[in-house]
Amino acid sequence: MATIREVARRAGVAPSSVTRVLSGHPNVSEGLRAKVLAAVEEIGYRPDLLAAGLRRGSSHTVGVIVSDIINPLLAEMVDALDVKLRDKGYSVLLANSHGDPKRDVESVHLLRQRRTDGLIVMVVDETQPELKEALRDLPIPVVLLDRQVEGADSASAVLSDHARGTRELTLQLLDAGHERLALLSGLQGTTYPGRERTRGFISALAERGVPLRPRAIRDARATPEAGQRLTAELLDDDEPPTAIVVGPNPMLVGVLRELHRRKLRVGRDLALACLDDVPIAALHQPPITALARDVREMAHTAATLLLDRLTGVSRFPRTVVLPTEVRRRASSAPLPLQVED
Repeated sequence: MATIREVARRAGVAPSSVTRVLSGHPNVSEGLRAKVLAAVEEIGYRPDLLAAGLRRGSSHTVGVIVSDIINPLLAEMVDALDVKLRDKGYSVLLANSHGDPKRDVESVHLLRQRRTDGLIVMVVDETQPELKEALRDLPIPVVLLDRQVEGADSASAVLSDHARGTRELTLQLLDAGHERLALLSGLQGTTYPGRERTRGFISALAERGVPLRPRAIRDARATPEAGQRLTAELLDDDEPPTAIVVGPNPMLVGVLRELHRRKLRVGRDLALACLDDVPIAALHQPPITALARDVREMAHTAATLLLDRLTGVSRFPRTVVLPTEVRRRASSAPLPLQVED
């Protein structure tokens, strides 16, 4: 690997002159600059950015932790984060927890060891004591992306208004005559979206005076397999729901798979809605009612909050709550549903 000394020998200058040219020092003649840059090109010198960053006290990298990158919304968020941060001179180090809470904690420690300047975090389980301790002890800025971690008082946060949106969507279903409603949730209590969606669902039922049916809320890890299993359990009840609200979007594929297996038609035999407007929701026939949020705006806001801390624009953590929007489609047909052609 070429070194600064080799560049200096090729250019016929002192190593300190090479350093001044490569660091952008203003008091460098154009002749010296051209000579050094020509030598750099000839021998293929590439600076050690990490070593240079450590000397400056900054690596110009940001660690991003996501619960599962195969989730299309998380993939879109990471892409938007990368674009925004690269535009400001920061590269992204991605850690994927693969749905395993233990990896959340490992990722925090790993990215700290890699000398990242800050973290943007969307973990699997925000209630883990080890995670709370790891985030609390970090000497770098942290932004929680749609998460709330108790005790992480120095962390900023970008949140979606899941409770309000879920309440509005549920009220629409209730006003369409659906009182036998069910909610498929992620693991209840482990993340902010799961708690807020459940709160919004229950709030809508109470507002319309509709009692919460036993086991109307089913929870499991957010996978297609769990979505199919929970749907089968609901449909096997003595009084199956007339409408199902799907929380975590990975469950939606499993829900549709089970409905297809039973030859049940969305919007005709059963009303269906989901709480993330993933592409399959709009492309399905009929299109599926969904709660939409601007994931790119969330990512840009998270990056901005972190950059403000890194550049000294803001010394204190901030929390931003972004709105959600109900997109009503043919899947949430009113009662009476058409059972026979």
